[in-house]
Amino acid sequence: MNRIIEIEPADKSAYNAAEERWGSIAKPLGSLGLFEDAVCRIAAVQGTPDVDISQRTAVVLCADNGVVREGVSQSDSSVTSLCTREIAEGRSNINALAKTYGADVIAIDIGIAEDLKCDKLIDRKIARGTNNIAAGAAMTREEAECAICVGMDIVKELKKSGINIIVSGEMGIGNTTTSAAIASVLLGLEPREITGRGAGLDSAGLARKISVIERAINVNRPDRNDPLNVLSKLGGFDIAGMVGLFLGGAVYHIPIVIDGMISVVSALLAKRIVSDCTDYMLTSHVSAEPVGKLLLDDLGLKPVITAEMRLGEGTGGIMLLPLLDGALNIYNNAHRFDEIGLERYTEKK
Repeated sequence: MNRIIEIEPADKSAYNAAEERWGSIAKPLGSLGLFEDAVCRIAAVQGTPDVDISQRTAVVLCADNGVVREGVSQSDSSVTSLCTREIAEGRSNINALAKTYGADVIAIDIGIAEDLKCDKLIDRKIARGTNNIAAGAAMTREEAECAICVGMDIVKELKKSGINIIVSGEMGIGNTTTSAAIASVLLGLEPREITGRGAGLDSAGLARKISVIERAINVNRPDRNDPLNVLSKLGGFDIAGMVGLFLGGAVYHIPIVIDGMISVVSALLAKRIVSDCTDYMLTSHVSAEPVGKLLLDDLGLKPVITAEMRLGEGTGGIMLLPLLDGALNIYNNAHRFDEIGLERYTEKK
């Protein structure tokens, strides 16, 4: 964890240089909206207006959650193992999208209850799932820190291998419950205001889920001013690992794409640990879960995609990549005012 002291704001001069390049393109100023800002943000992270996102990987952190024993999901923990194997073997939703958009996918066992025999699965297991948050803390503070370090180490390794953009993803039955519990505490809102149906609970199931989250908060009494306390008491190893991805992005200067609800909860925890790490985050979509927009608002970030997605695995994040590719094609190749003899547009004051 000590390396987080290295985090500093992203390079503002590179942001400004990218903004200047956008201004030289023969089009109305700011007419590509959030895509222009996204390219400028990547420039600031990479320290150059010559933005490169050609080497891309989705990192899917996989873990089980003890709270599943409370009946908060349609599936049991065996589905975490099944889906993790499919991701590792290249057969899941995220793999299909990644192949389309020229990205790799790696699956990390950071806390699956079962010991999977799968050659393509990377083993960074902290423990065989978390404890039941409705009965006590999910994990120790030391385990939370260890899982965060796993996420940071993954970013370090990918940076060394030449990767220049990472999409955050997760797989873990029950993790909309753990993330809703964290969101409730961080945002200071009642669980009933922010808890959604996850993978498709009926009304009775949703009521049970809300009740379990209320009980978890009452039992654990997390300190909202101490993000590691909130994470260790209510979170999951997948969430902790993604916190590490976002912090690692800031340490190693790689943009990290936020996916859906679980990912954005992790991003907010990372911000509460080191506020400057938000400079290294890119938004993709806003989750269909009720708390999705509220979390992004708290981060001070706007979603590029509004499509009512809630699939997880990093699928929403990976769908940002072709949109960025399109924006970069204009950024690098479109005609310039000086090339066609047209007077530049100027911003009206």
